[in-house]
Amino acid sequence: MTDHTTTPLGRLAQWIDQRVGAAKFTRSTLDYVFPKHFTFLFGEIALYSFVVLVGTGIFLALFYTPSEAEVIYAGTYEPLRGVAMTEAYESVVDLSFSVRAGLLFRQTHHWAALVFLGAIFIHLCRVFFTGAFRRPRELNWITGVTLMIVAIAEGFAGYSLLDDLLSGTGVRIGYSIAESIPVVGTWLAYWVWGGEYPGEGFLSRLFAVHIFLMPALIAALIGVHLFLVARPHHTQFPGGGRREDNVVGLRLWPSYATLSVGLFFLVAAVLHLMGGFLQINPVWLYGPYDVFAVSSGSQADWYFLWLQGALRLMPGVSLELGPWTVANQFFPAVLYPGVVFAVLYLWPFLEARVTGDRGEHHLLDRPRDRPVRTALGAAAIAGFVVLLVAGSDDVFVTTFDWSIVPVRNIERVAFFVLPALVGLAVWKAARDLSRAAPLDRTAPPTRSPEPMPANIAPAASGAAAATVRTAPRRDSPGGHDVGRPTAIVGAVATVGAVVALGSLVRRALRRHSS
Repeated sequence: MTDHTTTPLGRLAQWIDQRVGAAKFTRSTLDYVFPKHFTFLFGEIALYSFVVLVGTGIFLALFYTPSEAEVIYAGTYEPLRGVAMTEAYESVVDLSFSVRAGLLFRQTHHWAALVFLGAIFIHLCRVFFTGAFRRPRELNWITGVTLMIVAIAEGFAGYSLLDDLLSGTGVRIGYSIAESIPVVGTWLAYWVWGGEYPGEGFLSRLFAVHIFLMPALIAALIGVHLFLVARPHHTQFPGGGRREDNVVGLRLWPSYATLSVGLFFLVAAVLHLMGGFLQINPVWLYGPYDVFAVSSGSQADWYFLWLQGALRLMPGVSLELGPWTVANQFFPAVLYPGVVFAVLYLWPFLEARVTGDRGEHHLLDRPRDRPVRTALGAAAIAGFVVLLVAGSDDVFVTTFDWSIVPVRNIERVAFFVLPALVGLAVWKAARDLSRAAPLDRTAPPTRSPEPMPANIAPAASGAAAATVRTAPRRDSPGGHDVGRPTAIVGAVATVGAVVALGSLVRRALRRHSS
């Protein structure tokens, strides 16, 4: 092996390393071990969707005009010519029809937002059902829940910038929800909107929040989340030689890095393909916002659809508290989600208090081994699904020519009954499965691990601090890197997306020139 310390450059590197310790940090980082299980990839899908969101968002920001000034449309889309609209909506229509590849980037941005929040939700469910929130990962759970709330707010902000009929309706509902908060609601709404609805300069402020404040906050939360994941090291599923004091999986370099890069290209390629071929949010069909022109079938994106469903299921009642009136929309749109997220924040501490289990856990639970927690989670998801259906019930009744009143009453009953039934059924199934196949935590490794240096994880905590080590790398049989096939698939998908993108751009150019 060549001794690089004999060269001037090598000696310079050694001199720098003796003062900053970069080599030790780099080696420990590259030797970091990731557990192998597909459910761990949802967090990365969210991360890579965020990268696509930032990239496409930069492009869209170059052409968007955050202004409520009224103009008469005279662009290329014939049905809207001569229609009065805001400059914001006009810029979005122009971006969709007159800017080359503008519609592709706008639709890819929208799909990436949906996938970003969907991946966060699934990742959160995985953490909940497997008990990955337990000590010493309570702070990471809190960071993840905060990230989801901020991501929902960011999605609503971006969705509201277009000022089309659908987004304008959402903004108006948002104003009424803010106004419904007791005592401070009116002042809060007046402050955010700059006056009574629709306010002044609202879109320009929302635009700044959407492209600067929220992305920076999301990036910071992602950074903190990743740091808190790496600090006590990854959790892993039990079995096959896995213990509380080791991690079995792939080293960051080169195995997992190859796999992760492939996943990034795959996510980016799929999102661009969806943006190119799957139409979403066709704002030119909705028209500009008009308070008197809201039609049935107006649907929020899925991450807000549950709130829309809760608003629809709430009976038309209000509460009088002395000189204040608590408006109807406060209960389903402020109190209910407030309780939901408060329970989510407190869940690690509530479970520890109820079960008395305050020990450190690095091995995950099988959902079947915690039937009560699994049943409660399944019941919550069942209630969430009922709200999603309620948020879309106007589409159902219009399509099938049903009456909305009995449908709405059935949904109200289902919101309370269905979660209880689902919870009971899941609790029994989980308990029976656990009894039929109890977990054997003493099972030997399924394959002899390769020898490797025992690098102590730098920041293990508590009693396990002295024994947590990076585990033997366990690549696929024959020494092949399991990350490479994924990288190849990702590269192929990227090439396909580029070809599709080129085809769309060429078609757009041909249409423009003709």
